[in-house]
Amino acid sequence: MSRQTLWSPMPLRALRDWWSERGTSVKDGVLALVLTLLAFVPTLSNIGGQIGDLPERPANALGIGLTLAQTLPLAARRRWPAICLAVVAAAFATHQALGFATTFGSVGLYLALYSAGAHQVSLRRAVSVAASAAYAVLAVVLHRLGSPLEIPDYLAFYLTLAAIWLVGSVVRTRRREEMERRRLAAEVATATERARIARELHDVVTHHVTAMVVQSDAAQFLLTSAPERAGEGLAAVSDTGRRALTELRYLLGVLEATGESAVADPARADRAPTLGRVVDLVEQARRSGQLVEFSEQGERRAQSVDVELAAYRVVQEALTNAMKHASGLVAHVLVRHREEHVEIKVTTDAPAASRATVPVPRKLGPAGGRGLAGLRARVWMLDGELEAGPRPEGGFEVRATIPSKPVQE
Repeated sequence: MSRQTLWSPMPLRALRDWWSERGTSVKDGVLALVLTLLAFVPTLSNIGGQIGDLPERPANALGIGLTLAQTLPLAARRRWPAICLAVVAAAFATHQALGFATTFGSVGLYLALYSAGAHQVSLRRAVSVAASAAYAVLAVVLHRLGSPLEIPDYLAFYLTLAAIWLVGSVVRTRRREEMERRRLAAEVATATERARIARELHDVVTHHVTAMVVQSDAAQFLLTSAPERAGEGLAAVSDTGRRALTELRYLLGVLEATGESAVADPARADRAPTLGRVVDLVEQARRSGQLVEFSEQGERRAQSVDVELAAYRVVQEALTNAMKHASGLVAHVLVRHREEHVEIKVTTDAPAASRATVPVPRKLGPAGGRGLAGLRARVWMLDGELEAGPRPEGGFEVRATIPSKPVQE
């Protein structure tokens, strides 16, 4: 195997992926093992922590054991950070007090301090106070043993250790802030999804149930006045119920699907409410006894799922309100396809008796009813606009402008 093949990107990427999948215990264990091996490399002996400058003592079994005690406990630096710091600090203090030569293993003190600052959860203040007190005791012991260092030297080393703890604390704070940000983002996403589901259910259920109520009332009336036509009314109720089930199945399918599967499934796409199915809404309203005039202008182009669904829901909600509040009056539905947006306008005529006086048919707040408020939010999320309210000449008007997002073929 050539050197180029050995260091090619693929093995390195595979090694990186394997390492990222390992648990913290494995990673910390490898770190402790590597540091232990490096601690006995002669060329690295001058790199590490050293305080006291006592006469150097020859290496022996005790010195080796103290070196191992400064490196091996790091295998538990994230699981038990306070215990790891206590063991490593005690080994480092003893190693310095006995005058053993500096080894690279003393770096373990820095790593243990950082780990305690970054991963210690409870009793953080107590750990920091205990560590500071232990260092003060070490300084007094080293001074009694004849260390030539002065107070500024001990203070400088202490500030170095404190800075390492502070770095770990900063990392811990930022990690907690990131976790909190992700939690809040997840809560917002959940609330948004719940609101979306509520809007969809409202649009589906309210429209079809309203149509079924109107059709049932009409069929009940026909049973006594024109029995031969009652079957048509009952058939309309049955057809509306089937349409409601179809849309509910589509909605449940979208909720169960993830990614592109919600759109890519041909069977689900056939049931999707789109601009092309607005004619079905008009026909359904007509079978419910509502007078509807429908016109479509411009060239219809396939739009994104969000645009198609929003346009469909605007017409659906407007016709539902027409059946509720303007039964027997003409509703005009206009869908205009423009280059940059889709315009939808649904108006209802005023009652003949009120056209001269132009009263307001029903009082609406700034946001309209629940369905209109949901439509506003849906259209606004697409950078569109929706206006709804009484017309000056009487009647009611719903107007929506939705930016076009044609599907790329």
